[in-house]
Amino acid sequence: MFITFEGIDGSGKTTQIKLISDFIKNLKYGIILVREPGSTPVSEKIREILLDKENAMAPETEAYLYAASRAELVKKVIKPALDKGNIVICDRFLDSSLVYQGIARGLGLQAVYQLNTMALGDLKPDVTILLDLDPMVAKARLKKLDRLESEQLDFYRKVREGYLYLADREPERIKVVDAAQGVQQVFEDVLSIIKNKMGRRLL
Repeated sequence: MFITFEGIDGSGKTTQIKLISDFIKNLKYGIILVREPGSTPVSEKIREILLDKENAMAPETEAYLYAASRAELVKKVIKPALDKGNIVICDRFLDSSLVYQGIARGLGLQAVYQLNTMALGDLKPDVTILLDLDPMVAKARLKKLDRLESEQLDFYRKVREGYLYLADREPERIKVVDAAQGVQQVFEDVLSIIKNKMGRRLL
């Protein structure tokens, strides 16, 4: 099973991924955690370039770098892990590119999707957890900011609207969770979604 977590920076993805992965590990499932960009040597170097505040870049460059990192991650880690029967949880995936570069940067959803077709092949998440949070609240949670986290509030409003637009288009895959709730309630909502997707085999 391939599970992805999405949401604006500060929405609590890292916390919820740890909680859900610990729960699944305790049930003796094989589980692999990855993040985008990153989780391979090449992808981690691309991550450094993308998040360095000194590296101003064109939206097109940003989109190509994310796609390159994704191609490496899919081929070297995600697909082999799924082929071995593992559960893979990924912190961000294609939806991030669609929203950040396609919508917020104005490149267009179709253009960004086409750019990623070679990286993805036929791979698609079984379920995507979208942690939805007001951008002002999310920004207040952030401390040391990288290049993308330093964007203006209006940028993050576009990102949030973009995520909700995608969720409206694919409600069977993208499940929206209110990230303004307490950590435990968010976790319970996330766990319920994943149980339903797995036919409640996590019970």
